Amino acid sequence: MAKQDSMIKFKGRIGDLSFYKDRNGYQARMAGGVDAQRIATDPKFQRTRENGAEFGLAVKSAKQMRDALRPVTTQQSDVRMSNRLSGRMVKVVKADTVNDRGQRQVLGANTPLLKGFNFNNASQLSNTLYVNLTSSIDRATGALQVSVEAFDPKTGMALPSGATHFQFTAAGLTLDFAGDAKELVKVESALFAVGDVLAAATVLDIAMTAAATTPIFLLFGIAFYQQVNTKTYPLQNGAFNVLVILDVNGE
Repeated sequence: MAKQDSMIKFKGRIGDLSFYKDRNGYQARMAGGVDAQRIATDPKFQRTRENGAEFGLAVKSAKQMRDALRPVTTQQSDVRMSNRLSGRMVKVVKADTVNDRGQRQVLGANTPLLKGFNFNNASQLSNTLYVNLTSSIDRATGALQVSVEAFDPKTGMALPSGATHFQFTAAGLTLDFAGDAKELVKVESALFAVGDVLAAATVLDIAMTAAATTPIFLLFGIAFYQQVNTKTYPLQNGAFNVLVILDVNGE
């Protein structure tokens, strides 16, 4: 690799040279790499093709989930969430012991590997709420539930500076990764003031279609607000909000 040292800085490709800019300035290097046609046909690249196919499926499946959850994640995710979710989905694909390598799928039985995924890595549930949660998923009836015991907000959670109120959220999602059919149901708790001596015990009930045949995901979130002149506003555009896949019923 060579560094461009002239007054005129190039970007792009000229002949066998590629010109680009990185954090160290303007650089130049010989164009290289394996021809795409060879990767697509040469038996030596069979493993590469298999890995590429499965990675592509994982990215597609992660996007399906992101799209389905968009109404919930708008203010409860970080900028690298999509990459992290794709990485977790790769593990789900690789857990398939039914199909051959290169053709492995997102099977319902393996979707519990998504349990515990935090959509906002900077504000994880375990670092925000210090009280016990209980959850349940009843596939037969479509009833999902999250329960939070009564607690003192000043000691039971990590309150971001400026927060005057918080709210719990629960969401149920069924998602057919093979066909993209989905159902999303979201419920919210009352708004709690952080100065309250005790936040009352909260039960969030979600009613979904009974006897679903696709994976069921139960999500739990915490949103922080700041009250100004009797109106509440999302605190720092949701930078401290929490959203986690709390439970999964894969099949």
